[in-house]
Amino acid sequence: MSEFIYLFRGSGPTGSPEQMQQQMQKWADWAKDLSSKGHLRGGDPLDRSGKVLQGNEKTVTDGPYAEAKDVVGGYMLIEAEDLSVATELSTGCPIFGSGGSVEIRPVLKMSV
Repeated sequence: MSEFIYLFRGSGPTGSPEQMQQQMQKWADWAKDLSSKGHLRGGDPLDRSGKVLQGNEKTVTDGPYAEAKDVVGGYMLIEAEDLSVATELSTGCPIFGSGGSVEIRPVLKMSV
């Protein structure tokens, strides 16, 4: 089995408090299903605040700032046989209902 990370891009839950609660319940149900099948290894939503460090001068700016559709709002660490299985597992993600996307990346193991 290999590890993959899902990066969730999109604006996050919207609408009335009831609608946002329904959206969050869909996420909880999907995560519970992945966990019960032995695929979910971890993950959390990300706060919208943060800092960006860049360049040789290591300039620090507030951020991350991006178009709402490009903001990484959370991640999950998944275990699957290969990239095609990890991709198939992501198709149940509730983010697609709000126009978001899931970036699926293999995790490379580094020797230290």
